[in-house]
Amino acid sequence: MPDFNDMFELTIADVDLIEAALQRTRDSLADASQRVQGIAGHSREDSLRQIHDLLGRLHNQKIFYKPKDGVYVSG
Repeated sequence: MPDFNDMFELTIADVDLIEAALQRTRDSLADASQRVQGIAGHSREDSLRQIHDLLGRLHNQKIFYKPKDGVYVSG
């Protein structure tokens, strides 16, 4: 039986594109005025939950830069 590929070669731009697409899909599913079906046969609520969880996992894998020397100015 074949194994899953666990080595992905995605660039930062690829991850940004995936994240933007997920956010748009989440926003269209969350819009109560639209009658949108969920993704891949799932209910709308299940699809929203899965997208929210995936966006959270993507966010948690980011490494945020903070300089060690000097004063840190946010924003």
